[in-house]
Amino acid sequence: MQAEAGASLNAAAAPSAGRDETSSDSGADATPPRPTTDETAEQPSRSNRLIAVLIGIAVVTYAIDQLSKAWVVANLQMGEPHPIVGEFFQLRRAANPGAAFSIATNATWLLTIIAIVVIGCTIWAARKLRSRGWAAALGLLIGGALGNLTDRFFRAPGGGKGHVVDMFQLPNWPIFNVADVWIVSAAVLICLLAFRGIGIDGTRVSDDKDKDTDEHATRSEPARTDDAER
Repeated sequence: MQAEAGASLNAAAAPSAGRDETSSDSGADATPPRPTTDETAEQPSRSNRLIAVLIGIAVVTYAIDQLSKAWVVANLQMGEPHPIVGEFFQLRRAANPGAAFSIATNATWLLTIIAIVVIGCTIWAARKLRSRGWAAALGLLIGGALGNLTDRFFRAPGGGKGHVVDMFQLPNWPIFNVADVWIVSAAVLICLLAFRGIGIDGTRVSDDKDKDTDEHATRSEPARTDDAER
């Protein structure tokens, strides 16, 4: 009698245990894994580091531009050539009311407004910064734009209409300055990043395509299994 009672109790307990295990497993499968604290904290810290890189590059490039212009103003006469590599590359001081490479010389005020807008948009876009390449490009862009914008406000005639100091002369090429070099370098780097499919947030277009392909394959896999069972 005791043996039969024990066997019946064990048999009744077994299905219950099975149901508990099944419900426990299904509950575990239904709950998505949560990111760890380290993974959550890593993204803001990486963004802060890259913003610091951007600011450092912008400060250095701005300082180089302003120091070079101060040296030119102090040591070179307006329009006087100073050969560096013969006539191929020489220094020649010039006052430029236009944009880089003497473009739009009659639209000084418009260029000043555009420079302010570009700097503002660049700073706004930096909120999503997750790429070292983009940090370098935006730093160069801000440093160069600020360099020429400083001349607009603090060199004659001033008030946003100031003439930018240029000094580099190449054959058959408009005279330019260090800030122009930074701006053009930023544009080239941005084009390279875009060509490689790297976004400002560090994502790649190819990675997104691979992710979409994997998700599509995962959704299609149960259907193929059902067909095989039938």
